[in-house]
Amino acid sequence: MPETADGLLTPVADDDGAPFWEYAAREELRVQACADCGRLRFPPRPCCPHCHSFGQEWLRMSGRGRIWSYVIAHPPLLPAYAAQAPYNAIVVELAEDPLIRLVGNLVTAPDAPLDSAGPGALRIGAPVRAVFARPPGSTVTVPRWLPDRS
Repeated sequence: MPETADGLLTPVADDDGAPFWEYAAREELRVQACADCGRLRFPPRPCCPHCHSFGQEWLRMSGRGRIWSYVIAHPPLLPAYAAQAPYNAIVVELAEDPLIRLVGNLVTAPDAPLDSAGPGALRIGAPVRAVFARPPGSTVTVPRWLPDRS
């Protein structure tokens, strides 16, 4: 798995997921949908698990959701991550479909360090909104999550 200049791991796009990362680079949160039955699906895959169609489209999401689950990482970790520990990893259910869940970090600003949102900011059901960051030395833009106070 590729690393950024500061040692963080970066995602590798496969053929099915490449559009997700291309849209993220444009700061758009899009999810694959079936072109026939309209159901959203994530992670992206070639065939709809509901109607078995191979038709697909990428729909823009609002970027809003709720924390469905979280964990706080503590050492032992890879060195670049240990330097930021403890930090959170959250699972977000999207507002458009709570069965669509994405993993990321709750942060205080798009480019803030992983440990910027303390444990007190984490609560199951807390509203969040997507932001995008390109870690230093990375060619991939990743979604992160901010508390949504709107």
